[in-house]
Amino acid sequence: MQVYLKVHAQGTTEIVAVCDDDLLNKELYEANFKLKISNDFYGGKLIDIDEAINILSISSNFNIIGNNIVRKAIKSGIVLESNIKKINNIPMALKMIF
Repeated sequence: MQVYLKVHAQGTTEIVAVCDDDLLNKELYEANFKLKISNDFYGGKLIDIDEAINILSISSNFNIIGNNIVRKAIKSGIVLESNIKKINNIPMALKMIF
């Protein structure tokens, strides 16, 4: 199973963006909320999901979306199921440490 992973660096801060491979360049809508899973933000390297989990496990800041990556992150203890939000039944999670 593969996911797209892109690292955004600003100064000393990095944000890791990961999405399931089938979600790249899709738009999700719910009520007045729109989420674009853009190539600019998520479209980095296509990598194995286990490699992405290893990177996420040492990341202070990340943004993940998709059934596969979120399920694997929960199973790996990176995020708690209670912290998952959904848009159009697609799970997503954020982690930010300041």
